[in-house]
Amino acid sequence: MQAQKSQAPLKHDPHKTSFYITDALYEEIIADFSNWQRDDLVINDMAERDLFRSLLEHEARLLDQDRLEDWLTLFTPECVYWLPSTPAGGDPRKEIAITFDDRRRLEDRVYRLRTGYAWSQKPKSRTVRLVTNVEVFDSGRPDTRMVRSNVMIAEFRGFETRCLYGWCGHRYTKQDGKWMIAVRQLNLIDCDQCIRNPSIVL
Repeated sequence: MQAQKSQAPLKHDPHKTSFYITDALYEEIIADFSNWQRDDLVINDMAERDLFRSLLEHEARLLDQDRLEDWLTLFTPECVYWLPSTPAGGDPRKEIAITFDDRRRLEDRVYRLRTGYAWSQKPKSRTVRLVTNVEVFDSGRPDTRMVRSNVMIAEFRGFETRCLYGWCGHRYTKQDGKWMIAVRQLNLIDCDQCIRNPSIVL
């Protein structure tokens, strides 16, 4: 009898499923976003700092121009978009988050905004994002960088202007020679207060 060939393991599509959101991924995120903003880990090379500052500025421009589909291309296929509701960030498995999206949910969010039935965006918001104080940190892995920046988002909608303030932590991973966002964590300074409906991509 001829031996049967073993099948290759099933590869799940992160655009359709959330199988990559595992305890191992949570542990990795918690480890990466704990005790990483240390002076001894700061990368002082100006060329590298300029590189990541330009990546953050490009991301902000895409969001302000409502180029959400282009914005999604900045992320790795297996990515996380995280807005903690506690000032220290915490463990997203144990603490409520304003948003903790995987790739599928992030694409759902963009799709909903494109349907024309996202009533929280009637009328549509206009935004301007300011990104400052960019610092790059060594992660101990040559293909991974942690990046911190301060963020201000000014939003005009329905004859009202509001501003959101906070700092952003990006975990960038190099894939095929290109730096891409694996995890984006936005920490609003008033995250534990009522921030109303965050109908825009923060």
